[in-house]
Amino acid sequence: MVGRGAPALVDPPAALVDPSAIFNALPEPVFVVDAQGLIAHANPAAEQFFQTSLTALAGRALEHYLPADSPIHGLIEQVGRTGHSITQYGVTIESPRVGSHYVSLGVAAMQDSAGAPGGGVVVSLRERSIARKIDGQLTHRNAARSITAMAAMLAHEVKNPLSGIRGAAQLLEQEAAESDRVLTRLICDETDRIVALVDRMEMFSDNRPLARAAVNIHEVLDHVRRLALSGVARHVNFVERYDPSLPAVYGNRDLLIQVLLNLVKNAAEAVPAAGGEIVLSTAYRQGVRLAVPGHKARIDLPLCIGVQDNGAGIPEDLRAHLFEPFVTSKVGGKGLGLALAAKIVDDHGGVMEFDSEPRRTQVRMMLPMMPRGEAGGEDGT
Repeated sequence: MVGRGAPALVDPPAALVDPSAIFNALPEPVFVVDAQGLIAHANPAAEQFFQTSLTALAGRALEHYLPADSPIHGLIEQVGRTGHSITQYGVTIESPRVGSHYVSLGVAAMQDSAGAPGGGVVVSLRERSIARKIDGQLTHRNAARSITAMAAMLAHEVKNPLSGIRGAAQLLEQEAAESDRVLTRLICDETDRIVALVDRMEMFSDNRPLARAAVNIHEVLDHVRRLALSGVARHVNFVERYDPSLPAVYGNRDLLIQVLLNLVKNAAEAVPAAGGEIVLSTAYRQGVRLAVPGHKARIDLPLCIGVQDNGAGIPEDLRAHLFEPFVTSKVGGKGLGLALAAKIVDDHGGVMEFDSEPRRTQVRMMLPMMPRGEAGGEDGT
């Protein structure tokens, strides 16, 4: 009997929960490997990871999807032998079937009906790329902010004295002998060169809100490809790997063209003279939730746009500072192109990241899609 004011008795919440529903709802890939090394069960996230259905996975050896030298096999064997769970961070899992993934790997022993080890193991994978994206985004945003401050300083503290120096050189030139006019002309030319550099830097100090709308990124990529083929990339073979169902990017069309044209130009200069190839790709991936300038709420960045080349790769000593100003490996390069690209992507609330190895360097942008319920044209205005 229930006393006055006491809550009515109900079934325990656990009795209302279907364990298989919990298993299937987990966002990380989780699968079960039996004592014979065969995949016994997998959740939908694991189906996506292996890029096949549970029907195809069940009963297949794990080695069918991951090579025998993959570190995951050693961990599974160790847990199966000892019955102790293991978590290992920073594991790279790769194969032609699943691609390359940098993960945290958890392996736990299951029990048989008698409660003893021997019922196989449960394997869970957690992508570490999100942490990498956050670290990279903070690095790139700090780089963008540092060059913004530098641009403001240069505009106010350098251009005015340069104007005075150039004016003084022109006055001296009027009275100078012919042999000395070479020096006054040198002063004028060099001041003009510095002013041009400062003018380029001033682009970084533009903090006005972006004019943004729905942008068809495939049209932007096609436009950039055609521009590149008529100029710096006329010797390059382009490969397009697009997700045709990709929704519109929420961005500024002209600025996205500027970023992608810079990335394609860099790629074209990196590829070999013979056999050069640039891969343009788009994909829908669940991105990190990050704050976008001008918005109170955090939004997803699921739209991935990549530019990949088969050049020699980014030198190791430049990788940590790739998006900072004046960092370049090009002879005569200014080192401002990628810094400006980082600022533009940052202004969109996006993330830039890259992977580099010989004959495969890819720079990716993670960008927001057009918010539901907002209308806009395709021209970024």
